[in-house]
Amino acid sequence: MSTATTHIKTEKQLVPELRFKEFVGDWKVSKLGDYCTFSQGIQVDVELQSREPKEGYIKFLRIENYTQKSQDFRYIPLDVAGKKRIKADEIAVVRYGATAGFISKGFNGVLANNLFKVIPDEERFTLPFIFEHLNSHRAFSFFQAEMSGGAMPALSFGIVKALKVPVTSIPEQQKIASFLSAVDEKIQQLTKKKALLEDYKKGVMQQLFPSTGSGQGSRQLRFKDANGKAYPDWEEKRLGEVADRVANKNTANEINYVLTNSAKRGIVSQLDYFDKDIANQNNLEGYYIVDVDDFVYNPRVSVHAPVGPIKRNKLKEGVMSPLYSVFRFKEKNLEYFEYYFETVNWHRYLVSVANIGARHDRMNIINSDFFKMPIPFPCDDERRAITNFLNNISLKIESSKRELTQTQTFKKGLLQQMFV
Repeated sequence: MSTATTHIKTEKQLVPELRFKEFVGDWKVSKLGDYCTFSQGIQVDVELQSREPKEGYIKFLRIENYTQKSQDFRYIPLDVAGKKRIKADEIAVVRYGATAGFISKGFNGVLANNLFKVIPDEERFTLPFIFEHLNSHRAFSFFQAEMSGGAMPALSFGIVKALKVPVTSIPEQQKIASFLSAVDEKIQQLTKKKALLEDYKKGVMQQLFPSTGSGQGSRQLRFKDANGKAYPDWEEKRLGEVADRVANKNTANEINYVLTNSAKRGIVSQLDYFDKDIANQNNLEGYYIVDVDDFVYNPRVSVHAPVGPIKRNKLKEGVMSPLYSVFRFKEKNLEYFEYYFETVNWHRYLVSVANIGARHDRMNIINSDFFKMPIPFPCDDERRAITNFLNNISLKIESSKRELTQTQTFKKGLLQQMFV
């Protein structure tokens, strides 16, 4: 028997589930480190970093520039950067921290030392093909399983080198990457469409609702009735006139469905939001009972809610911490009030009555002042007109979200089927 026939293959041969018909033959699976090299970023003292571009300086790329697409760049002298450069089409990988394993590209500059660059052998791999594989669920799962845990997860070069990668012809790699790039472009278009609709809705709401205390004249966008006549002037009522405070305690400890008020997600299950129970399930007697359609004010401030959010409970009956303020409208058309609290028009009033000695992360407002909050109050017909108009925009936003989610899911499925 010749040495050729007794040679043992070390590469596993496979065929992808989904493939372009012009390509045939088995793929081979090898390790990323067999065909790629890696270049770690550099550490640069803060005093050498400039916040403004200068002649003789180059962009110094940090984790947030990739993970958050932050445009807050630093710049370092070219002689400090040396030859450690990355181009916009080259692959950057986060090596340390909560986003370790994050894969991205898109910038020219020099990487910080908590990032590294993947450099494929051009005779065996194209950059777009490797980029798509590194973004696949298989690669992510492998990194997460192999990464060291603790307070600072770390993605070692050894882990990255051990990642199994499919090896096929350059033309097939190019065809796959080109197809997936078209899907990415569609995702970007849908993302932009959703963002534009959301911005439009915010702008429209600011024009529909008058600022607190400013009266009818501050409204830039107005509706007319079926006969083309202007609706009556708006009233301005106090929150306490149109809503009742809810302070029913869970004294019998019968309700253990604990709710929380999130600035971004609204009222959600505490268990779902924090992935664990924060409240003591055996000691909920002091919590307020919150019915469906009750509104809740969370005094905790955040980037997304500078005076704290007011949200409507759309889930089911539950209980909430007594740190929150719960109230129930006497009026119909709750969506009108829900939309109003999505604006910033009521923020100025809360700031004006807040205790300035309060904690910096929480508004300190007594109930009597809270329920004196001015609420713009048009007639029933105009409230319906406003609600219907905003509902139509909201439906378009939800439709764009679904389309975006479906396209993202479609791409995930492609990555599963087009790679072995």
